Amino acid sequence: MRLPAILFCALWSAVLAENSDDYELMYVNLDNEIDNGLHPTEDPTLCDCSQEHSDWDKLFIMLENSQMRESMLLQATDDVLRGELQRLRAELGRLAGGLARPCAPTAPAEVRLARAMDELLQASRDASRRLARLEEAGTPRLQEEAGRTLGAVLEELRRTRDDLRAVQGWAAGRWLPAGCETAILFPMRSKKIFASVHPATPVKLEAFSACIWVKATDVLNKTVLFSYGTKRNPYEIQLYLSYQSTVLVVGAEENRLVADTVISPGTWTHLCSTWNSEQGRVALWVNGDLVATKVDTATGHVVPEGGILQIGQEKNGCCVGGGFDETLAFSGRLTAFNIWDRVLGIEEIRKTGGAESCHIRGNVVGWGVTEIQTHGGAQYVS
Repeated sequence: MRLPAILFCALWSAVLAENSDDYELMYVNLDNEIDNGLHPTEDPTLCDCSQEHSDWDKLFIMLENSQMRESMLLQATDDVLRGELQRLRAELGRLAGGLARPCAPTAPAEVRLARAMDELLQASRDASRRLARLEEAGTPRLQEEAGRTLGAVLEELRRTRDDLRAVQGWAAGRWLPAGCETAILFPMRSKKIFASVHPATPVKLEAFSACIWVKATDVLNKTVLFSYGTKRNPYEIQLYLSYQSTVLVVGAEENRLVADTVISPGTWTHLCSTWNSEQGRVALWVNGDLVATKVDTATGHVVPEGGILQIGQEKNGCCVGGGFDETLAFSGRLTAFNIWDRVLGIEEIRKTGGAESCHIRGNVVGWGVTEIQTHGGAQYVS
């Protein structure tokens, strides 16, 4: 509104400076401007469009343009202010909603902002103090102290590891291995103490794999773990321990595979034996490691059916239990006894001695599936 007032004052000063004739001319020019230069009683004449505007015309044009620009600027300013006010009102509404607390007086926004700034400054000071302490930890004195503390912790870990190994050794001697739930206990050497195995299918083998977990109380020159024999040949299959070795017999007593492996009494040991008729290849595995193998052992032989399979003794008489020798008897515990009618692969053999070996079942004899009867003082324990 100030620009039209200034222009009006300038126009009024110019008018006062002119004489009366000029006033009449301006009056006529103004009438002509308004009436498009025509008198109501005069004939219209063509205007000279190329005529140059007078100073007054230019002044009025400038005045009109300035008013239009002012109106446009005012309208744009009003739109901007209206939008900003709406956004500010929305922000204030959100802030009021966030600061509102039920059942508590609402503090002014300035007070809450000041509190938030104080909390932020306090957190910054705390972080600075922690950083200073971390930087101080780099000094030689603190590094030396940290080294001593670390050494003490490592020594404590070593002692804990040794204690853990001792506990594991004690548990291995007292508990059952590989997740087994039961075992057969042979409390002493006796010609009356043994276990008879009754497979559901006839034992007629051109190959086999036999695995067993054993914990012997003591080992003599020949301590039989299991044996399978007929009336004609009591040495079809035998696995036994001696003072300095583990021995597998197939087909006859002279067909032996000897592994120079000492089984420590009082500890659980996993044994596997394999044989095939085609090549006569036999092998012995102890705790998942191959300890002995050879070929041309009972090549072409077939283990016949109709024999007697026993644990903890060998068959050398006419009937079950007959002719047993107590010096050949086993004393200790046995579990996870399985027989397959094929040669297992390396990984399969290792799994039979793994952490879950008691859940593996042979297809000829399966521990926990095949009937195994205890005799004399032999008994199941868990």
